[in-house]
Amino acid sequence: MLNHYPPWKNILIAVIMVVGVIVALPNVFGEDPALQITLEKGGKIDEGSAEEIQRTIESAAVGQSRLYFEKGRVVATFPTVDGQLRGGDKLREVLGKGYIVALALEPRTPRWLAALGLKPVRLGLDLRGGVHFLFQVDMEAALNQRLDRYASDFSRILRDNRIRRNVRLDGNTVRIELADAADVDQATKLIKESDPNLDLRRESAAEGAVLVARMTEQQIRERQNFAIEQNTVTLRNRVNELGVSEPVVQRQGIDRIVVQLPGVQDPAQAERVLGATATLEFRLVCDGENPLDAQQKGRAPVGCELYKDRGGAPVLLRRRTIITGDQLVDAAQTFDQGMPAVSVRLDAKGGREMLETTKANLKKPMAVVFVEQKREQVERDGQVIEVPRETKEVISVATIQGVFSSQFQITGLDVVEARDLALLLRAGSLAAPIYKVEERTIGPSLGQDNIDKGVTATVVGLLLVISFMAIYYKAFGLVADIGLISNLVLLLALLSLLPTALSLPGIAGIVLTIGMAVDANVLIYERVREEIRNGNSPQASIHAGFEKAFGTIVDANITTLIAGLVLFAFGTGPIKGFAVVLCLGILTTMFTAVMLSRSIINALFGGRRLERLPV
Repeated sequence: MLNHYPPWKNILIAVIMVVGVIVALPNVFGEDPALQITLEKGGKIDEGSAEEIQRTIESAAVGQSRLYFEKGRVVATFPTVDGQLRGGDKLREVLGKGYIVALALEPRTPRWLAALGLKPVRLGLDLRGGVHFLFQVDMEAALNQRLDRYASDFSRILRDNRIRRNVRLDGNTVRIELADAADVDQATKLIKESDPNLDLRRESAAEGAVLVARMTEQQIRERQNFAIEQNTVTLRNRVNELGVSEPVVQRQGIDRIVVQLPGVQDPAQAERVLGATATLEFRLVCDGENPLDAQQKGRAPVGCELYKDRGGAPVLLRRRTIITGDQLVDAAQTFDQGMPAVSVRLDAKGGREMLETTKANLKKPMAVVFVEQKREQVERDGQVIEVPRETKEVISVATIQGVFSSQFQITGLDVVEARDLALLLRAGSLAAPIYKVEERTIGPSLGQDNIDKGVTATVVGLLLVISFMAIYYKAFGLVADIGLISNLVLLLALLSLLPTALSLPGIAGIVLTIGMAVDANVLIYERVREEIRNGNSPQASIHAGFEKAFGTIVDANITTLIAGLVLFAFGTGPIKGFAVVLCLGILTTMFTAVMLSRSIINALFGGRRLERLPV
């Protein structure tokens, strides 16, 4: 029989459609404004604590619709956005500092669908509402930090080998001035052993010898890539600490990072945590030196640097840094003898450095320096420009009472400072400063308006195409309409399964898919009409229409698929979202227009003796 699918193929098509309908079903039920309550320290709430929190929320009478415990968090849903915002303010006041109350949207998916792990399509920021940040990474600072580390390492290596030297930064190079020219070969060997890839050259000098080390082009590129990748990971960790539901943190271009926080309506709080470039340095105090004299003279003794503590008093610290914030593994707010503190854990290398330092410097003072990068506006040549500014402040000076390595505490902080410092250190320090270049806040009402307009555009487009196909191609047109609706169902199902967010450009891709989806049916039906005009039988015309149009359909869709893949590969943000929907729409169109439509036509008209076709 010409127009007959084997049973297995019909069963396969039916199974795909049933699975597609089930997966797409959560999108029918919509979402409720909600609040997610999690622990500030990032851990999961246990069932006992969850019951206590639930009782607290119920007694607070915040007007929630539902209240339940799920996956280590307590979720409260609300009938309106206003109720959600008011409830959030009240819960933060009632629950106190130990919890994070985050705005979110919770799907109204039935329990049996949720048990299967099915969720509705994730919505982008323009549809859900929230805060959009675009940060730029200071690549020059990233390179300077690496050169600073080189200078510190070279100075330590040469000191350990009793080579007199003066190591300093000179632009984008590290300049090593040796007191004795006879040491140049040994110094060159030691520096090359520490990093064989460095470009190390000797320069002439009136006395002694001078070595100049500079990073190669490949090292510069690697350092820049590391900086933006590390910053992306750090920002993602900080977003997780904020407790934001379904955030987006991704690299954009060479030196920028996009952060989207759905549901967040307070950009000031988010920026304070995300944009902070705080880290720590641990340094020994310069014993036997008078910091007041150094402040009056305006210069520090050799080997020391002048800092200020929180009260503005001068403190002299050694130039050598024992450990820095990027060697911290974990940090948590705690209390030491009733006073706020931060409990710190170091990695293996940092632990070894701290162990050697404390062994050699018992009963000597050590300081903790809080380092922060900011950007301030200054006027130069009649123009206001932004310049980077680094602030360093001594937050703690304590005497080393015993030997310790990878675990210890930082004291001298108030409760809020200890909490924020623990959060930033736990999330990781930024590899280079970042500066905000763009900020947008989209309200939930505007997001809903975008959804309504997108749905209206999709429905209008769908109805117009369905009407045209039904009028122009009659019964065959109705089959194409069934395929078109099935196409949308499968597209929604795929979008629900993928970890991609649907935005306004994505809705444009859906509307475009509706228009393109019937192209294949038009090609097939026109070919069927042509075969009938050539005198072929109805059954032979159906067979020839599908077979002969198949090559043209594949070619047309492959060229569009290539364009979509190029958009995805080279586009950013909304363009990628459009490309994803376009590519998925092409795949579902090929299935519904060719296989599903033919299966239905075979069931309706295959194996029957026909005089004419309703096409």
